[in-house]
Order: sequence, then structure tokens, then C-alpha cells
Amino acid sequence: ITPEQAALIAAAPLFFVATADPSLAPGPHGIGPVNMSPRGGVPLHVLSPTRVTFLDYAGSGNETARHLAAGSPITLMVCCFEAEDAAIVRLYGRARAVPLEESPLPEHLLAQRAPELRLPLRRVIDVAVERTATSCGYGVPVLAPVRERTVDDRGRRYKELR
Repeated sequence: ITPEQAALIAAAPLFFVATADPSLAPGPHGIGPVNMSPRGGVPLHVLSPTRVTFLDYAGSGNETARHLAAGSPITLMVCCFEAEDAAIVRLYGRARAVPLEESPLPEHLLAQRAPELRLPLRRVIDVAVERTATSCGYGVPVLAPVRERTVDDRGRRYKELR
């Protein structure tokens, strides 16, 4: 992770996490073998040029942790949505899902938790970055964050009412 990539990662309000079931079988929630999830309100922490980590909150299926336990590689994608700094950074590597109480990083990570989410923490996702790629971001629109979404106003249109 270069210093320029680290700066983009630190400024990003959102990143994406992709993993795949090594057996290519759908998961227990009927989700397909590849899972990609947006992560907003949760910073992606650059710990070194070859290591990033983030807090994993409850609130959706648990496919990322399931895939990592089965040996999946992980890809993280960070986009810059500002007009003057269009760019995309992809981080490729391997990761572990570590219970918060077993992680050596809780003090550092909890200092920047996502209070708006008001959801229980599940674990720490600790990523060993094997390689990175940066592209121009030409296809990324210019967007401005309005605010973090809260539990109270999260979308329900496509979820079953429970």
C-alpha cells in the first residue's frame, strides 16, 4: 500500500469487500458463491503497507466470515468520489475473522467505531495484503456523502418484514 493509496483509503466514506466460497456453493442464506458487501461508516485501517483491518458489525448475512474460514481470498475496493481525485484502489489478499476479544487491536479500532450503526460488533477482519492495484476511477461518479445511515432509517424495500 503506497502512501497515496493509504491517503485515499483513509478519506473514503465507503469501501467494498468481496469473497467467494471456495466450493462455489451457495451459502446458508441462499446467497450465491461470491459475496460483495459495501461497508460504510466503518473505517478501513491501514496498519502497514501490507496489512489493513476493519470492524465487522452485525446486520447482514455472515458470508464474509464464512468464506474466510473456508479459505477464500479477499478483495477490498475503495473508490474516491471527489471530482478532483477520481481513483479506485483494490487490495488483494488473505484475511482472518478474529473475535474482538482475541484481537490485539481493539483499543485502536474501537477509537473509530461506527456509533451511528448501533449494532453489535461481530469481529475484526484482519487482511494480509498481497498486492494492490490502482485505476483512474473514470467510471466512478462524483458523489458527496450526506450522512451515515442509521438502523432506524435503513432501507426495507427489498427485505422481508419481520
